[in-house]
Amino acid sequence: MPIEALYAEIRRGNSRFPWSSQVKSLRRIERLKDNKPPKIELLREEKGRANERLSLTSRQRLDAAINFRPVDRVCVDFGAGGQTGMGVCAVHRLRQAILGDKTWRVKVTEPYQMLGEIDEQLRKAIGLDVVGVHPRKDMFGISHDEWKSFTMPIDGTEVLVPKDFNYTADTNGDLLMHPQGDTSVGPSAKMPKNSFFWDSIRRQEPIDDEKLNYLDNCEEFGELSDADIAHFVREVNYYYNNTDYGIYMTFPGLAFGDIALVPVPWAKNPKGIRDVEEWYISTAMRRDYVYKIFEKQCEIGLKNIEKLAKAVGDKVQVVFVSGTDFGTQRGPFISPQAYRDLYKPFQKAINDRIHKLTSWKIFIHSCGGIYPLIPDLIDAGFDVLNPVQCSAEGMDPRQLKNEFGNQLVFWGGGVDTQKTLPFGTPEEVYKEVRERIDIFAANSGYVFNSIHNIQSDVPTRNILAMFKAIDDVRK
Repeated sequence: MPIEALYAEIRRGNSRFPWSSQVKSLRRIERLKDNKPPKIELLREEKGRANERLSLTSRQRLDAAINFRPVDRVCVDFGAGGQTGMGVCAVHRLRQAILGDKTWRVKVTEPYQMLGEIDEQLRKAIGLDVVGVHPRKDMFGISHDEWKSFTMPIDGTEVLVPKDFNYTADTNGDLLMHPQGDTSVGPSAKMPKNSFFWDSIRRQEPIDDEKLNYLDNCEEFGELSDADIAHFVREVNYYYNNTDYGIYMTFPGLAFGDIALVPVPWAKNPKGIRDVEEWYISTAMRRDYVYKIFEKQCEIGLKNIEKLAKAVGDKVQVVFVSGTDFGTQRGPFISPQAYRDLYKPFQKAINDRIHKLTSWKIFIHSCGGIYPLIPDLIDAGFDVLNPVQCSAEGMDPRQLKNEFGNQLVFWGGGVDTQKTLPFGTPEEVYKEVRERIDIFAANSGYVFNSIHNIQSDVPTRNILAMFKAIDDVRK
């Protein structure tokens, strides 16, 4: 390829070179254009301009990444979303290894999965680019205004949890979490004594199909209150005005059929269809019932989009709207046609409204082998795919990048959390991370993250190897 054409390709972000080569190429091509060795003074001046041009803030870096423009270094997120974080024990050990403060207690910012806060000092130390803004209350209906101590039963790690994080224990020593911190009502989740996180408890009343009312499954959906809006505005404005980080916002109530939310662990007395197995059966056997739920949910969601878009504007860059899983290890568990019939019309309505009112890029988390569904997800208006489960059938990273890398931002896929990260050697982790960055970050359109959350029992040496690989690519 002629030098002029190569230069233009890199400028447009169309080069097939690994992203780490592009920065160097941009600095060299000018010197080759005339096949003349430039004077030292001109070379220094050009290098200074190039460095100024290519040095981005974290917010600029995220903006470039999600708009398929070249970046100065790979954009990295850990902890911005409930699907991109780390278990609190892993955060605790990582922080000890890097910063060494033995008195620090990590906050549990997402209690259902027991994810730990990546605080500002740690965020800077490991070079993260994105911060998260979350709803006012968590999966157990608890606000995070005040904190108290908690000891992880499995390994004794001392952490901080929200003040209303109230639990009891059963006769086996397993912990029982009560919705909204109210121990006078039955528990909604259990943490086995040998576990690092909670599982929803089955709270399904006997089902009488003749008496089913779809509105019972809509109780959790409502218009955002003034307090909710004020919370989002306060959090977004803080990060926008006081930091240079990219901003990711979790928008509540827009995920249709997210199986983590169907059991409503924050509700005291849930009605309707709440059992996981029964819900999946209902998507086929009670299709009209589920469709009515989605219609009502969508109606409320569109109103909330109007409210929040007006309140926070384009200070937010990425918005999480769906965590509905459509895949298994062996491929989708829903056919493309079934997706088009049941889910796509509502997701498209939500996404179209967001795109009409804002510049937000729309983030979907969907685990498993979802390759056959990706064209429909793009058509439905999703801009960002997570977690990019490369270990699942059909999810080869090179194929994904080649086929969809100009239409879909990949946020994840950086290292396998089923095998490599928890059970591999540091050398294997390092190698896989380097390979994935070279594949996914070519021409940008990529934010590095592991494939779903890093679990609390992952060896710290492997997490450090992951960050070393990221850091070495940046050099």
